Formats: sequence, C-alpha cells, structure tokens
Amino acid sequence: MPDQPETELEVATPAEAPLLANLLELYIHDLSAAFPAIQLGADGRFGYPSLPLYWSEPERRFPFLIRERGRVVGFALVTRGSPASDDPDVWDVAEFFVIRQQRRTGVGRRAAVRLWDQLPGRWIVRASQGNPGAAPFWSSVIAQYSGGAAVQSQRPGNPHLVRVFSFESRASKSP
Repeated sequence: MPDQPETELEVATPAEAPLLANLLELYIHDLSAAFPAIQLGADGRFGYPSLPLYWSEPERRFPFLIRERGRVVGFALVTRGSPASDDPDVWDVAEFFVIRQQRRTGVGRRAAVRLWDQLPGRWIVRASQGNPGAAPFWSSVIAQYSGGAAVQSQRPGNPHLVRVFSFESRASKSP
C-alpha cells in the first residue's frame, strides 16, 4: 500500500485490549530470558495485570499500537509519572515493544519519535541493563531526537541496573 505512511502510532481502544494483551505475551516472553522473576502462569500465559488500568485511568495511562504499512507490529504503554522521578507530570515509557521481524528496520525509532512529538513535555525512558538491546537502542534514538541534550543516570534495579534517560520532547507538529 504505497499511499499509507510507513509507521503509524495510534491510541489503542478498549476493543483492542485483547490484541494488546496478546502482544504483551510476546513482549514478556522476550523479557523472561533476562528476568528470572518472570514466570509463566498455570494458564500458560504471563499476563499483565496493569493492562485494564490503561482504560480505567485515562488521565494517567496511555496505550498505543504501532503499525507498519497498516499492520500491527508493536505497542507503547505510556504513563504520567514515573518511578524514576518525583515529577507527577513527567511522561514515562512504561513498556515498548516491536516484534522481532520488524526490529532494526527503523520502525521502533519512528514510533518513538512519533510518541514524543505527540506528547510534548519532559520524558523519562528506563532501560534495564539485563535487556541487552534496550539500552543501546534508547541511547541512540534519544541522543538523535534530543540533539544530545538528554541526561543519563543509573538506578538500582532488580536484578539489573537500570539506565534512565531524561529529556524534553519538542512540540507536536500535527494536530
């Protein structure tokens, strides 16, 4: 479909909660390699108990689907407030996922930029050192987006150190 934008970021609706739950299973399965505390449930699913809050707390939680040429390829879950900040208004990338087939194609980078442009303000992105692809990805994308103005720090995590990126996003260019 040549007339469709490559990467789209759209707000997930309550009707899309099952789709998001399925994508979260893939995401959590990937994370389980680095985090021994993540265990498969008796029902064969990992689950994500906070997912319903993304529709019951619409002023604090924001679910997005990432589409590439119209096909769902990932998601972003954003919160107002972050465990890495005392500022209740800071935006936080709580979860971010792109399916393996689409990694290293620019989809994640384009989706992150669309996310930050759509929600201007101060941002926190946290990346566990136990997730080997996360810190280099976020470091590169945020450095390019912020023009090198992001602040990086480290915090203790369980079981790995967490790299914290803090920066300001630019104003949205679209309505």
